[in-house]
Amino acid sequence: MTTTLAHRRELFAALAQEAAACRRCEAASCGRRAVLSERNGDAAAARVLFVGEAPGRQGGDRTRVPFSGDQSGRNFQRYLDSINLARAEIFITNAVLCNPRKSSGANRKPTAREIANCSEFLRRQIALVDPPVVVTLGAVALAALSSVAYHEFTLKDSAGRVLRWGGRLLVPLYHPSPQVLASHRREDAQLGDYRAVARALRRARQANETT
Repeated sequence: MTTTLAHRRELFAALAQEAAACRRCEAASCGRRAVLSERNGDAAAARVLFVGEAPGRQGGDRTRVPFSGDQSGRNFQRYLDSINLARAEIFITNAVLCNPRKSSGANRKPTAREIANCSEFLRRQIALVDPPVVVTLGAVALAALSSVAYHEFTLKDSAGRVLRWGGRLLVPLYHPSPQVLASHRREDAQLGDYRAVARALRRARQANETT
């Protein structure tokens, strides 16, 4: 998609309004608001697009900024710092834009229907940002990409690898939550996975220089 920066900002503003008005899911009908990104107006400058699972109750749902304000956000920032990747260089969204909760108020995994309901928002964000590199954070985010361009990648087999997907480079990573860090992907492995993001960015830059 070729658009001017001003036009892209207009498109993102319209998309944000549309997402805020969406009432397809129970979470939205309960008054929880969609969280797109803190960088809606400057998405054209993003070198990489990160896709998470959903805004956390104490994180993005509270702060209105994806991956901020909770331990997952602090872990994520630490991993970005390890490869010298600034938030000003990236765009962050989620497979599901509203916070899914249990009746107790705790976070829960998004349902297949919630993911399907948000799939068009995900597709349109990727098209607008048009990033050379896409990074998924967790199995839910990786699976959600199939609604945009079909794939059969699994997190178990593909974490930390640089893959081709939808005409872009894709790096599947584990979610930076403290539960994942404690039980599935320890710190050293996570840091190694993020080095794959740096490799993907170098490959994308080199490809751009040769075209």
